[in-house]
Amino acid sequence: METTALTGETVATVYERGLARPLHHEIDHLDGLLYTTRMRTGVAPIPVENYRQTGRDWIHDGA
Repeated sequence: METTALTGETVATVYERGLARPLHHEIDHLDGLLYTTRMRTGVAPIPVENYRQTGRDWIHDGA
């Protein structure tokens, strides 16, 4: 990601894994995109009840 410091210089930062995904998600919002915009046609969003506070990765059964 590139940002502009208070001094005016451009700063490049690389984010990986756990931090990269939510950062990309928020940048999408700045560009007017929602999570559902990137979903494949015919795939329904995963209900939050399926993964909230479980401490496990999201599981999608494809249904």
